[in-house]
Amino acid sequence: MTNTIVVSTDGSALGNPNGPMGWAWADHDKDAGDGGKPGHEHDARGYDSGGATNGTNQIGELCAVLQALRAHPGPEHLIIESDSQYAINCSTKWLKGWKKNGWRNSQKKPVKNAEVIKAIDAEITKRPGKVDFKWVKGHAGNAGNELVDELARTYAHDCRRGACDGYLPLEGWQSLLSSPYAKGTDVPPDAQLMLDAAGSAPGRRPLETTLVDAARETGEIADEPLPDRGGAKGLPHAPADTPEHAVAATTTDTTPDASDTASENSGRSATRTDAHQPAPVPNGPAPSGLKVTGAVRFSPAPKTSPYYTGGTMHVHGYIAVDGYVDGDGNLTITDADFLR
Repeated sequence: MTNTIVVSTDGSALGNPNGPMGWAWADHDKDAGDGGKPGHEHDARGYDSGGATNGTNQIGELCAVLQALRAHPGPEHLIIESDSQYAINCSTKWLKGWKKNGWRNSQKKPVKNAEVIKAIDAEITKRPGKVDFKWVKGHAGNAGNELVDELARTYAHDCRRGACDGYLPLEGWQSLLSSPYAKGTDVPPDAQLMLDAAGSAPGRRPLETTLVDAARETGEIADEPLPDRGGAKGLPHAPADTPEHAVAATTTDTTPDASDTASENSGRSATRTDAHQPAPVPNGPAPSGLKVTGAVRFSPAPKTSPYYTGGTMHVHGYIAVDGYVDGDGNLTITDADFLR
């Protein structure tokens, strides 16, 4: 008989939407990490948290679920407790309808935060153990829920004051940077390398319109337009008409709920080795005819990043050089900026 693992998840956004965001999950078993028990692929702390300088409650809630799944990949029965009906329904019944409809919602528009939701679906599908979700009331004395709420809000506050860099799964960055709330987001260098490697560099989506106009154009006005829920107890965390009861991952409801539209290298050389030359960047640096050869060391090193997976990472950009070249063509580069 397999053991049951219970984790709590939560997300928070200060000044939601488009305020600093946080996410967190916490294991109910305090001694299961760092090889303590099978199925717990995490360190001895038994929790993880992250966030970004911009975001929404919903992205935070989904990132928490995704990271909880990735930290518990085994055959054990996994129960995820959340106070977000949005996160639970995205991971269960709405997901089924969206897949059937080609990732279009009930208004025939692209599903919001689809990158994270697809990743959640992939983790549940490949996981040998059963996954169930349980709704819990927020700010009601549930120890696990109170802990992850505090962790998520603390990380959001730290992002706001610059004490922590943004830390999201790849799919979280992709959802955030393709949303109306991407403008002004501080993407740390290690996350940018990860996005570049996945072909998901930010800045490819027009952001000239205001946030309100962008939301109106997509029919997706602000996610849960509430103040920081950390400062007020008992604020609703899901559409008011959503039943407050446990939702299992095996639900058979395939109709997407309409409420989904109402809210929201260990060091690789920078020298190219192939024959293809990148196209000039509009209004940017142009080829000079000069060639540069030699190993380049990136700092901070990829292995220091929480995103490091042990492999090399493809990068594409420009090195800002300011110095003197001797007669043999030598120039020592120290802490030069890498531009994209």
